[in-house]
Amino acid sequence: MRLGLVMQGDYSTPGQLDEQVETAKIADDLGYELLCGTETWGLSTLPWLTVMARETSRIQIGTAIINVFARSPGAVAQEFAALDVISGGRALLGLGSSASGVIEHFHGVPFDRPLTRLREYIEIFQLLISGAPLRYEGDLFQLDRGFRLDYDRPRDHIPVYVAAITPRSIRQTAEIADGIFPLHWPKQLFGDLRRQLDASGHAAGRAPGAVAIVPHVSVWLTQGNGEQEWGAARGELDHYMNRMGDFYWQMFERSGYQAEVAASRAAAADRDRAASVGAISERMVRDMAVIGSVEEVREQLQERSEEGAEVQLLKHLPWEPRAAAPILEALIR
Repeated sequence: MRLGLVMQGDYSTPGQLDEQVETAKIADDLGYELLCGTETWGLSTLPWLTVMARETSRIQIGTAIINVFARSPGAVAQEFAALDVISGGRALLGLGSSASGVIEHFHGVPFDRPLTRLREYIEIFQLLISGAPLRYEGDLFQLDRGFRLDYDRPRDHIPVYVAAITPRSIRQTAEIADGIFPLHWPKQLFGDLRRQLDASGHAAGRAPGAVAIVPHVSVWLTQGNGEQEWGAARGELDHYMNRMGDFYWQMFERSGYQAEVAASRAAAADRDRAASVGAISERMVRDMAVIGSVEEVREQLQERSEEGAEVQLLKHLPWEPRAAAPILEALIR
């Protein structure tokens, strides 16, 4: 079973960054494979990644995710070339389109043709990382001066993973990316996702398994009767269903949760949050998250691994080293 961590959040509280560094070192020593930082409208993840790259030795260091509108592909290539040098070839770029609200009302950039932008962004990024002259003619980017990103390369390809959940985005990811970050993906559908990726990848001339399946996994370690954690698990799914645009609830419908979607969205339309959260079934939580004692969580992670999750990026674990260490060790043993 292969595991990673999504750790960052807010690191502005005094001492919090030091705690995260210590927990990252513990994960590195235990054999966790990937440590990712997130970014929405809070602090930038890139300085955090640099610190983690300096303080660890084996674990891959990446983003899960940054968006393709806030920075140019050239700027991200410069940043990740630097991170790859600092980490000794351990950088991983996780990209997504984010959502129109964030892109247009935080960054002030039109949310225009996100899938086209993702494709062109990745192609330009890899051209620069490879050392080739940058000549690119796309629908959004026209770059013809032949600039090169000159540096002493640890390698000429940095893996790029894409956050994708829609059929069109999954098809494109299969053609252009090294991995996929599915979020709230039901465990029993990892095999179906692999078939989708391999079919679309084959049409683009790629070998089976070329795209790694690396889901975000919400981990809810229960205490007492677990009522608080079950509420949090349902609340997270309710948030994505009713406050994150159309993509997630449509994915939930396609995945077989039509009854939950209908009931939850109807309650949300009536501003009855208790009912919208309550409509999230136990089945839905257990399919999309892991919940229980440490041993129960480990068993559920193992099941997801056997279903096709290649590396699982764990969320909501404690960051304080004394609390995190025994949990991290128990989960990966």
